[in-house]
Amino acid sequence: MARINSPAELETLRAEILSTRDPNKPLITLCSGSACHASGSREVAAKIEEELQQQGLTAEVEVRRTGCHGFCERGPIIVIHPEEICYFQIKPEDIPEIISETIKEKRVVERLLYTDPDTQEKIVHEKDIPFYKYQERLVFGSNGSVDPKNIDDYLAIGGYAALAKALSGMTPEQVLQEVNHANLRGRGGGGFPAGRKWEGSRNAPSDIKYVIVNADEGDPGAYMDRSLLEGNPHAVLEGLTIGAYAVGAREGYIYVRQEYPLAVENVFTAIRQAEEYGFLGENILGTGFDFKVIVHQGAGAFVCGESTALMTALEGRAGEPRPKYIRSNIVGLWGKPSVLNNVETWANVPLIINKGADWFRQYGTESSKGTKIFSLVGKITNTGLVEVPMGTPLRDIIFKIGGGIPGGKRFKAVQTGGPSGGCIPEHLLDLPVGFDELTKAGSMMGSGGMIVLDEDTCMVDVARYFLAFLTDESCGKCVPCREGMRQMLKLLTKITQGQGREGDLELLEQLAETATEASLCALGKSSPNPFLSTLKYFREEYEAHVKEKRCPALSCKELIAYHIDPEKCQACMICLRKCPSEAISGGKNRIHVVDQEKCTKCGTCFEVCPPRFRAVRKISGEPVPPPLPDEARTKVRESKQK
Repeated sequence: MARINSPAELETLRAEILSTRDPNKPLITLCSGSACHASGSREVAAKIEEELQQQGLTAEVEVRRTGCHGFCERGPIIVIHPEEICYFQIKPEDIPEIISETIKEKRVVERLLYTDPDTQEKIVHEKDIPFYKYQERLVFGSNGSVDPKNIDDYLAIGGYAALAKALSGMTPEQVLQEVNHANLRGRGGGGFPAGRKWEGSRNAPSDIKYVIVNADEGDPGAYMDRSLLEGNPHAVLEGLTIGAYAVGAREGYIYVRQEYPLAVENVFTAIRQAEEYGFLGENILGTGFDFKVIVHQGAGAFVCGESTALMTALEGRAGEPRPKYIRSNIVGLWGKPSVLNNVETWANVPLIINKGADWFRQYGTESSKGTKIFSLVGKITNTGLVEVPMGTPLRDIIFKIGGGIPGGKRFKAVQTGGPSGGCIPEHLLDLPVGFDELTKAGSMMGSGGMIVLDEDTCMVDVARYFLAFLTDESCGKCVPCREGMRQMLKLLTKITQGQGREGDLELLEQLAETATEASLCALGKSSPNPFLSTLKYFREEYEAHVKEKRCPALSCKELIAYHIDPEKCQACMICLRKCPSEAISGGKNRIHVVDQEKCTKCGTCFEVCPPRFRAVRKISGEPVPPPLPDEARTKVRESKQK
């Protein structure tokens, strides 16, 4: 690679790269993010190379292993250009047919296409699939067209043009002004305006300043930052370098989870390539600006996603938060002004500089501009990563993009904002997604986790689950968080076990208020949200658990029992054979009975009972009907046969 010494040389290089790329040449792009790796992407890639070689097409067909395409549950995904034919759930044995039919004969392999569940129509092109059709993929869209290990792919789509524009045609103040005017708010959880944060650091009295990428994504079910860092690391590096120029930093850090090996690998590769071209290092693009990036791999503590705890860990100490008497953009890493934003925030910066703040502001609501990437998971038909404009109603995300709730179940709630977020009920489905709107509803944007819950979900147990996670992840530095959460978890656990007492809910509310007001960092202050939001919208479920010792969702193990209805039992013996605790008695032509003393409430009998019989019932808060006398079990069966 030759070093690029000016913006003009960058454009010359870009033109050279594009001149070698024939837009009409067949191109196979294969999703190679972590999710697709888990479902066999590596094996598919190897088979593509092998098959092209066998059919003598290696020179005629380009293959590009890209980042995550978003529709993770349907991976591995292949998109064939220039026709943009999209194939899902590819296996190595599908490759010979794809090469022979689609690449050579230009015929579509229909069995590999997406089938619309409503119309049963086969959809050929990615852009027409409902999952993609209703998105606005401004930040995430490039993931499907760029090989993260090849900087030329990023340059071919306009990469580092924003950096050249900022360094050669804008002052740091003008960059700040553009980011401020765009009203880019931090995508990591707090939603603090990025421009104001940067401005504070620029104006802080210090010669040494830092910019930091927070890639310590620890929310259960969230993987937006990981996928961006895996699939398009140069966009993050470019945004970070522009931010460094704006605030006057000469050194930056990427704090990334050690559990993200592919992201770490691709980031190191991207840094090396950017340094070789001269986009990082000394005298970047011949402008006299110096900037280097250091990668720090975190040890996996959830609390290190909090800004001051992350900086403490970067300093080589235990990752514990510290009081924010002065914000970290004024006194941060090693006591110096430090700008910390998450991966998605930095990836937005090149778009704003390239296309302008006014272009960015056309997306979103009055107070929340641009788009947001969400990880849509849980009881939802289409799981994956989705990017929508701020202000998109939850209903559109869950039903238009997500395809609704599988199995004919009813939607119950959606949990947003990670473990410290809240649950939003069905009657608020038309709520527009935005920082302020979600906060008013008792939840938060967070980093973008979105977990869909159906009618079988117990909301009391949901609150208990997230409190258990947060209790484990508390650093223990302050009492309101350490002890407050522990006591809340004990109470919630007792309630889900049928041991709740009058006054427990009031005590939980007092503990929640103390943790919110007195905890040291955002983890402790927001930790009561799962309880408070579920209590606000599903109080009747809490009262049923406490007063009636009943779980309305038939979910809490200690409050349910399994009973075989003698009127429906066909004595098929399936449940008897499958029961792991041998709690079911019966036999051929004999009605089956569950021994409640032996039953471990594993639910196996309920799951294996044939749907056409539905003889096994799950009950809560009502007495189990007494078993039939032994002689009646045979007689009833015989009468049914007659």
